[in-house]
Amino acid sequence: MKIGVIGSGVVAQVLAKGFFREGYDVMIGSRDPKKLEAWLRNNEGIKSGSFADTAAFGELIVLAVKGTIADKALELCGREEIKGKIIIDTTNPIAEEAPENGVLKFFTGPNSSLMEKLQQDFPDARFVKAFNSIGNAHMVHPKFGNEKLSMFYCGNDENAKKVVKDILYQFGFQPVDMGMATSARAIEPLCMLWCIPGIRDGKWNHGFRMVGA
Repeated sequence: MKIGVIGSGVVAQVLAKGFFREGYDVMIGSRDPKKLEAWLRNNEGIKSGSFADTAAFGELIVLAVKGTIADKALELCGREEIKGKIIIDTTNPIAEEAPENGVLKFFTGPNSSLMEKLQQDFPDARFVKAFNSIGNAHMVHPKFGNEKLSMFYCGNDENAKKVVKDILYQFGFQPVDMGMATSARAIEPLCMLWCIPGIRDGKWNHGFRMVGA
């Protein structure tokens, strides 16, 4: 399967490298190709291009940009290029404001989510929320002794979720299906919870695990 990773930040780089190491054909996309020049020299085999190039290349797309520009990034991909494709949405609706007592601020309310908005704005794509509830250092084969971390995911398309479920297993997680896109209202705030120990105490080496399910 060809994977198109939209974004040039650390999350995009980690996931692009992870997919490549798992044997996928990978292209990473950026609005500014110069941002990735040095990184690409150290990651031979991974292709690069514009957002539109990367969206056209990918049979499956990974959206790994700041939540504040997620809509714009998808517009730059091109509606026809993402039509019908699975989009793993790793984004969180983090506002451009300082955290309060270690708690990030979101630009969404409690009865909405960024992924729901993206699904509404791009109805022909098949969004699945995943990889948003843990830091980039633990997104590929997280190491926590014998414990396998849970990765919560959701989306409206059952076939798309099955594909993402298999990828989550491949990346070393216990996938936990939380239902339809509405559940992103609960999954996205896990980012807040995960970040509190890091922002308050500099502790970033942790993750979530659901037991008894």
